[in-house]
Amino acid sequence: MDVLTKNFSLYGEGFLGTVELTLYASLLALALGFVMASFRVAPVRSLRALGTVWVTVLRNTPLTLLFFAVVLGLPRFGLVLPFQLFAVLALGCYTSAFICEVLRSGINTVPTGQGEAARSLGMGFGRTLGAVVLPQAFRTVIPPIGSTLIALAKNSAIAGAFSVTELLGTYKSLSEMGYSIIWTFVWIAVGYLIITLSISALFTVMEKRWGTAR
Repeated sequence: MDVLTKNFSLYGEGFLGTVELTLYASLLALALGFVMASFRVAPVRSLRALGTVWVTVLRNTPLTLLFFAVVLGLPRFGLVLPFQLFAVLALGCYTSAFICEVLRSGINTVPTGQGEAARSLGMGFGRTLGAVVLPQAFRTVIPPIGSTLIALAKNSAIAGAFSVTELLGTYKSLSEMGYSIIWTFVWIAVGYLIITLSISALFTVMEKRWGTAR
């Protein structure tokens, strides 16, 4: 218990760092995932191809390799950003591929007649998708989106290896201070448990309010 009480500020800084990474990367992943899911079902072949390439490349690239590509590659093109922002980009882009496929699977559950009816009323693709298809699809994809964002929260631990302040990285400082590595990791695990359970609780509430009836 001493490792927590005597280093509460250090744990707190790491905990808040992980929360910020999770929040910002989640927002980016949801936005990009929505755009790419729209591309995947678009009537324009070039957009479908772009969405397919995005998902295929990112889903089959190790997240650590993507971190290296972002942190070491982007500065070569003159894009120098804070390490935390690099981490948000890597996490958000990686997770967006999974969000995209979750949304696309939800879109596929909507009867095709819904889209045809909207088009018969003169609605274009964008309006049909946003006003008719996605609201229905969203109700079916709440649980898998929650699971994907929980995975994102745990994946954020990789950012600590790239000079980003986050929860797992606190073990280095505590280990140097001579604290038991076991209790150090116990309290780190508790921190991640708080974050993941909070996300789970949020999506449980959303599912009860907006999800499909079972």
